[in-house]
Parts: sequence; C-alpha cells; structure tokens
Amino acid sequence: MKKSVMVLAVLLGLGSTAFAAEDGAALYKKCSACHGMQGEKAALGKSKIIKDMSSAEITTALKGYKDGSYGGVSKGLMKGQVASLNDAQITAIAAHISK
Repeated sequence: MKKSVMVLAVLLGLGSTAFAAEDGAALYKKCSACHGMQGEKAALGKSKIIKDMSSAEITTALKGYKDGSYGGVSKGLMKGQVASLNDAQITAIAAHISK
C-alpha cells in the first residue's frame, strides 16, 4: 500500500510539470546577449529588431530556424540556438518578446 501511494505521488508530480507553463522571460535570457534585453538590437548588426515583430512572426522565424527553412546570414547560428527548444518554449519566447 505504501509503495502504491509513493508511486502515485511521483506520477502526479511528474504529470504536473508537463502542464506547467514555460517561462518566456527565463528562456529569452540567452537570446538577450545578441538581441538586447528588450529585443531592441539588431543581433550582430544583421538581424531584424525582434521587439517590433508580432508573436506569430517570431514563432514562424524560430520554427523556421529550427527546421532550416528560414533565415539569412545568421541561419546557421540561429539553428543551433533553437535546436533544443520545443513548441511550447518557442511560443513562450515569442509571447515574451512581442509584449
């Protein structure tokens, strides 16, 4: 009985983390080195100013960088930056930037 309760508690704990909202501000921190704290910089002097983009535009760009279908001169660099992001994380970053 004790073992069953413990297993159930662990499963409930794991399940609740799957539904936790992603923190766009925390995820964006690694982006801010090139794009600025508010997305106000042209990264490496070459990118668009991302704070002026809509959430949909940012999502499209990040997903495109990830699958290789989007980007110009920074395509290779950005592909590496977004490779580990899942769709929920991309959406959270886009929502954070476009505020």
